[in-house]
Amino acid sequence: MKTLSIRIIPFVLLVVLFGCNTTSNNTSKKIPDEKIETAKTDVKKVLKEYKNAIENLSADNTIDLFAKNSAVFESGGLEGTYKNYVEHHLKPELKLFKSFKFTNYKVDVSIDLPYAFSTETYVYTIVVKADKEKARKERTISQKGVATAVLKNIDGKWKILKYHSSARRIRK
Repeated sequence: MKTLSIRIIPFVLLVVLFGCNTTSNNTSKKIPDEKIETAKTDVKKVLKEYKNAIENLSADNTIDLFAKNSAVFESGGLEGTYKNYVEHHLKPELKLFKSFKFTNYKVDVSIDLPYAFSTETYVYTIVVKADKEKARKERTISQKGVATAVLKNIDGKWKILKYHSSARRIRK
C-alpha cells in the first residue's frame, strides 16, 4: 500500500495543479470576427498611407502615423524615433530620388488588441536623380524588401510603435 501511495502522489499533484483548474487567468475575451477584420482594414490603411507618402516622395503628414515613442530600424540600423528618422534620414534621402515605386506589394496583418502585427513584402524601384555637381549619373536601384511593424490602437487610432525594414538585391 505504501508503494502505491508513493506512486500515486505525483499523479495526484499533476491533476490538482493542471487538470482541475477550471478558472482561467486569461482575462481576454473572444473578439468578434468583424471587429478583427475592421482592425485589420484600419491597420492596412495606415501602412498604405505610409507607402503612398514614400511613393509620392514626401514624408509630410506621416508623423501622425507613428507613436511619439516609436522606434525605426532600417537594414540593421537603429534610426531612433520616427520623428528623428524623418528629419535626419528620410526627408534628405527622398530629395535625391526622381521616383520611388513599390511593386508586388503584399501585406499580412494579425490582431491581438490593442496591438497589431504586420509584415509587408515588396519590390521597390528607386530612380536616383543625376547630380552634375557631385558627378552622379541618374541610376535605378531595384531591390526586394520586407518590413515588419508593431502598431497599437491609441485613443481610437492605429499608431506604428516599431517599424523595421530591410532589403536585398534581387537574385536572378
